Amino acid sequence: MTDELSLEDLVRWAEEHTRFLYDGVEVPHRSCGIALAETYGLRTAPYQALRRGGITGCGECGAIKAGELILGELLGDPSPTGAVTANLRSAMIRYRELWQKHVDLGISETIICNDLTAPFGEFHSPERHQFCTRLAASASKCVAITLTEHGIPILIKPQPQT
Repeated sequence: MTDELSLEDLVRWAEEHTRFLYDGVEVPHRSCGIALAETYGLRTAPYQALRRGGITGCGECGAIKAGELILGELLGDPSPTGAVTANLRSAMIRYRELWQKHVDLGISETIICNDLTAPFGEFHSPERHQFCTRLAASASKCVAITLTEHGIPILIKPQPQT
């Protein structure tokens, strides 16, 4: 199915699919890391640990971190003793360039979850949820661009049903 879509369409699909999964309007809400993992067809259980910056809020943004982990899963050497592949190293550099350019961090100078969400006061506020929905979708866009530039196809899946 990816042969039928342009790069722009694939990237748009990935961004929209992550938004759809995260925002929780049409289907039950997924955390940011899980929304990204599910978008790229990966097991979601390990990404649970990324929820709210490593559960505590003190860790890095789960969406941005999920992007790094997705690249590692899809481009890393499967051998536990293998070296970092040149493709993974290149992808990680590219992904960082992209998210630094395209992901709106609000007024935060860091990607620590608590720093990103502090301006909203209450973590469960609709404003914070909208901010994080946009952030997760933008991170997914950056992952999609990076994967396609590094020769990894994006498999389009239908939207889950409610």
